[in-house]
Amino acid sequence: MSQETPDYTFIKTFDELEDFADECRDIKWMGFDTEFIGEKRYHTLLCLIQISCEHGYYLLDPIAVENLDPFLDILEDPAVVKITHAGDNDYRLINKEFNCIPQNVFDTQVAAGFIGHRYPMSFAKLVDAETGTMLAKGSAVTDWSKRPMSPKQIRYALNDVIFLRELYDKIMAKLAANGRQEWALEECDVMTTEEYYYRDPNHEFLNSNIARSSRTKDRVFLLRLYEWRRSTAEQKNYSKEMILQSKLISQLTRGVRGGLSSMLENRRLPQSTVKRHGKMFVEMYEREATDEELAIAKSIQRSKQEDEEDDMLIELLYLLMKYRANEAEISHALVMPRNAIKRMKQDPETRDKILGSGWRQDLLGPDFVNWLKNFDNLSLKIDGGKISLEV
Repeated sequence: MSQETPDYTFIKTFDELEDFADECRDIKWMGFDTEFIGEKRYHTLLCLIQISCEHGYYLLDPIAVENLDPFLDILEDPAVVKITHAGDNDYRLINKEFNCIPQNVFDTQVAAGFIGHRYPMSFAKLVDAETGTMLAKGSAVTDWSKRPMSPKQIRYALNDVIFLRELYDKIMAKLAANGRQEWALEECDVMTTEEYYYRDPNHEFLNSNIARSSRTKDRVFLLRLYEWRRSTAEQKNYSKEMILQSKLISQLTRGVRGGLSSMLENRRLPQSTVKRHGKMFVEMYEREATDEELAIAKSIQRSKQEDEEDDMLIELLYLLMKYRANEAEISHALVMPRNAIKRMKQDPETRDKILGSGWRQDLLGPDFVNWLKNFDNLSLKIDGGKISLEV
């Protein structure tokens, strides 16, 4: 179904942005979304910011307006509710580019998970479910850096913010009715903390299954390889996949052990890659590890096959979590992803981080939390048709 393009203001200069900020000094809420290009780039290009508030609709051109401080000030203003849908990517991009940490945020995708909707849910499906409006298909894959923008692009972009306030009102009313408002706001509030935007510079290595199954020398090489790929991509402003495809990393880690000749003979490694970087890879592998590299490499425990009882416990706890979430009409995917319990068993910091939110503890209950915290001492018992978990 097609929608007409509403009246809007296109902000293309810093003076116009300051005028917008002056006009919006009294606003209590602001909906916003962004359009960006991340393909084949290391540094994501922010192309457009769509805004809705009490005073109307706006399109802000961050390519033409380099200084976005007046807009960022509103994001950081705790007196203004910022309404987004799946705003995680928008906030992370803005934080990385401008070191901005938003305050007083409300995300309709997150909050919808507390009123019976699946999580994550697309914006179009949520608008349809809550307002009865079917959004027209638009320009999800398009060149947002192109100027001038087409009428179709503008209409599509504005659609992303037109319904945000209506969704906010409807979802907040349902949250108040089912007693989940405090839980939803607590979950949204996670995006207002500095910790949320921190990313370990070695996160690729630390989350690598290759690293978990490798010996120390191979791990050090893998650590260096990931860092080389990242720094080269950053320097050239290419995607990391353009520097070295992820699917080659496992083959490269095994092949480099035999030196340059071994890599050249490996039919699964592109000859062009080996000829261009082979000597560097060998040097990277043979160079003595520093104390810091060894500490990082050894911080990952080698993966081992979980025994059958652990597998059963993890599966049972996951099903109990799903049951309690469904009983409360909260999306279980919002409570925790499927692999979260296994990660919590392996890493107490992950467990404390996931269970740190009060609403999850309230939902799951003290027994469930106690089982997770004492997984290593947890046992499954079946007696007379009754299943019990005991610490």
